[in-house]
Amino acid sequence: MTVKRARTVLAATVFAVLFAQVLLYPGVTDLVALWTDAPAGESLAETGLDAGKWFLAAEFAGFVLFAGAWGALSDALGRRVPLVTAGALGGALGYAALAGLALVDASFGTVLLVRFAQGALTIGAFSLAMTMLMDLDGGHGRNMGAAGIAIGLGTALGAPVGGRLADLDPIAPVVAAGALLVLPGLVVLLVEDRAPGGREGEGALAALSSLRARPALSLPYAFGFIDRLTAGFFALVGTVYLRSAFDLDATATGLLLGAFFAPFALLQYPMGVLSDRIGRKVPIALGSTLYGLVVVGVVLAPTVPLVAVLLVLTGVTGAFMSPATMALVTDLAAERDRGVAMGGYNVVGSFGFLVGIVGGGTLADAFGFTVAFVVVGLAEVVLAAAALPALSRVDPERVSVFDRGEKGESA
Repeated sequence: MTVKRARTVLAATVFAVLFAQVLLYPGVTDLVALWTDAPAGESLAETGLDAGKWFLAAEFAGFVLFAGAWGALSDALGRRVPLVTAGALGGALGYAALAGLALVDASFGTVLLVRFAQGALTIGAFSLAMTMLMDLDGGHGRNMGAAGIAIGLGTALGAPVGGRLADLDPIAPVVAAGALLVLPGLVVLLVEDRAPGGREGEGALAALSSLRARPALSLPYAFGFIDRLTAGFFALVGTVYLRSAFDLDATATGLLLGAFFAPFALLQYPMGVLSDRIGRKVPIALGSTLYGLVVVGVVLAPTVPLVAVLLVLTGVTGAFMSPATMALVTDLAAERDRGVAMGGYNVVGSFGFLVGIVGGGTLADAFGFTVAFVVVGLAEVVLAAAALPALSRVDPERVSVFDRGEKGESA
C-alpha cells in the first residue's frame, strides 16, 4: 500500500473513533437520564451537571490511564496494526455493552464502569492510528494535518448527526458508535506496519523511561493539555450552555457545534502543511492566544448567529495551532519511541479533556457559565504567554521542523 493510501486509511480510522465519540455529546442530557432519576432533556441542568459530567469523564479516565500503555506496548513489540484492530473492536464491544445496559435496570455505577472500559480500549485505536501516521514519510506537518482533519471532520459531522439520532432515540448514537468502529478495526489490517523493530529485552517501563529523557516534549504536551481541556469544556459545558441559554434541542445544538468543527476540520491539512514551511512556533503561540480569546467571546455573544460566527473563528484558530502542536511531538520524538511519545501526548490531552469536563462542569455549577468560559479561555492565553520563551528556544534544526519534502510519497 502506498504512503498516500496508508495515510488515508489511518486518517479514516482516527475519523471513525472521533465520530463515534462525538455522536453521544449533543444528546448526553437525554442519554444519562436513562440511568438517573432526572427528567429527560433536563438532567444535566437539574442535577448540577453531575450525571453528564461523570459519564463523559469515565471514558476519558480510561483514555488517561491506558493511552501510554498502548503506545509503550506497540514500541516494545515493534507492531501497531494488530493493536489498532484490538482497540477498535474492543471499543465497539464497549459501546454495544452500553446500549445493552439501557435495556435492563442497570445502576449508573455499572454504566460508568463499562464506559471506563470502553474508553480504555478505544484510545488504543485512536492513539496508535496517530502513531502510525507519525511513522509515515512525507512531512510531519502533512501527516499530522491528515490526523487533524480526521479529528475535525469526525467531531464536525458527529455533532449534528449525533444530535439528530438523539432526537429519534437517546440510545441510537450509542448503537451507531459501536457499529461504526468495526469497519476501521478490520480495514487497518491492510496497512503495512512501519513501526521500528521491537526492542528485545525491553518492556513497557523501559520504553516509558525514554519519554522522561526528552523534556522538550513538555512543550507540545502542555499545549495539548490546554487545547483538549477547552474541547472537554465545550463537550459538556458548551453543550449545556447552548441548550439552556438559547433553548435549543439536540439537533440544533449539534448543528451549532458544527460551526466550530467544520472549519477546524477543513483547515487542518493545509495548516499542517503550512507548519512544515514556517515552523511550529508561530502557529502554536499565536494560534493558542487567538483561540483562547475567541472562546471567551462565545459566552458574551447575545444571539445564536453571533455565537455561530465566533464558533467559526474558534475553529479557524484551533486549526492553525492543532496540527503544528502534534507535529512538534513527532519532531521531538526518537523514531523508536514514537508510540510512547504520541501515547504520552494523548495521556496529557485526555487528562486535559477530563479536567475540562469535571473542572469546567464544577466551575459552571458553582459560579455560572460566564465565569467558566472566561477562566478556560484565558487559561489558554496565559499558557501561550508563559510558554513563549521556552518555545522560542526550540532548535529548529534539532527538531527537524523543516522537513518539507515528499520523500516516500509514492512508496
